[in-house]
Amino acid sequence: MNDPLHPTRRHFLSRCGLGVGSMALGSLMAREDALVPKQTHFPAKAKNVIFLFMAGGPSQLDMFAHKPELQKRNGQPIPESFTKGKRFAFMDSSHRTDLLATKFNFRQHGQSGVWVNDLLPHTASIVDDLAFIHTCKTDLFNHAPAKFYMNTGSGLFGRPSMGAWITYGLGSECDNLPGFMVLQSGPRGPRGGAVLWSSGVLPTTYQGVPLRNSGDPIVNLSSPQDIDAKQQRQVVDAVRELNLKHLAATGDPEITTRINAYEMAFRMQTSAPELMDIRGESKATLDLYGIKDEKETTFARNCLLARRLVERGVRFVQLYDTNWDHHGGPSENLETHMPLKCADIDQASAALVKDLKARGLLDDTIVIWGGEFGRTPMGEVRESTGRNHHIDAFTMWFAGGGFKPGVQYGETDEFGFGAVENPAHVHDIHATLLHQLGLDHEQLTFRSQGLDFRLTGVDPAKVLKGVLA
Repeated sequence: MNDPLHPTRRHFLSRCGLGVGSMALGSLMAREDALVPKQTHFPAKAKNVIFLFMAGGPSQLDMFAHKPELQKRNGQPIPESFTKGKRFAFMDSSHRTDLLATKFNFRQHGQSGVWVNDLLPHTASIVDDLAFIHTCKTDLFNHAPAKFYMNTGSGLFGRPSMGAWITYGLGSECDNLPGFMVLQSGPRGPRGGAVLWSSGVLPTTYQGVPLRNSGDPIVNLSSPQDIDAKQQRQVVDAVRELNLKHLAATGDPEITTRINAYEMAFRMQTSAPELMDIRGESKATLDLYGIKDEKETTFARNCLLARRLVERGVRFVQLYDTNWDHHGGPSENLETHMPLKCADIDQASAALVKDLKARGLLDDTIVIWGGEFGRTPMGEVRESTGRNHHIDAFTMWFAGGGFKPGVQYGETDEFGFGAVENPAHVHDIHATLLHQLGLDHEQLTFRSQGLDFRLTGVDPAKVLKGVLA
């Protein structure tokens, strides 16, 4: 039995009613707002991340992996020593063991002499600002699990996404927008859907919030017709008081998340529409990104929005661009559709790096470009020629945030099949990213159901010092 002369905090708030709860809310939320900026484990090189995710597995062999021997031996069987014991996503009649040369031309660019295919002229113009990792390696070769793996460190449902981990570790510097936001382009959403930006076992306040390209930027963000800001504020306050009383009675931390969500939604009714309105951007800026229509829903517009988000203090911005699955089907072949996809993303990806650099934001912002896996040096024949999924070696690039510009990390064999020097596992990439943000991947943990979870899992992971300035 509780001593009536020494009431608990729960009883005190219950007896005092909503009035005291209202007075207590400010200090309570100041202490418990999960998104307030946090102290890093050690000094950080960067504070924001923009991840340009090419969903479907872009072919490194037609973009960044220049392999003269592959060109010479086009159509010849790949030596069995390369493929023995290896797993592939498709082993039906479409799968081939014959080597497939690229049909597009490579040239060297910049002082760093990086080889880039002619499909990417704008990316070629910024190679001296980029760090290329040519030996990226993952463990899963089907799209959805591989996307989970790249984004959460696990192929299983329910694990926190990279953006969730980073906002958990760092908090956010933005009061009027979530710390983790998601933008999408392409004919459909990425396989895996909202799981890719989920908070998993972390509190839901850390999950990614997708922005829509039409209508309300966020579903149900607008107030009902004939409800003005004052009335909306009264509704939010009333719900807040009820939630506070429930929090005092139960101690459930998810109620704090709910309170913060209502407050954030109210503030976003002004900030989100302002963010999406790019009419104030100069013509020079729109031309830089290749934006012809201010209202278009393209990857280019999303890249510009990503810059606007980090300007406002959003911690992690993820762009998903779909339809990079070039097997050789009617809408996914190398000859026609690969060049179209490259044209969709090339100018805007380079523009984002240039724009951030010109505004003094690149030093604090890490830009990542890549997909869930790469493509085989062997061909795949469906309606036309394509490539199968490949997990043993693919290319990603990084810019800003303390990554060494103009560096090429790792070396693959003569066909681009596997790493012969400096392999870079997905967990190594995660560890490196966290390191640049001032977070030790072994210390960034969250305990749930008796287990300590972390982005890099339980297997060893290393920071890739060779790509860091």
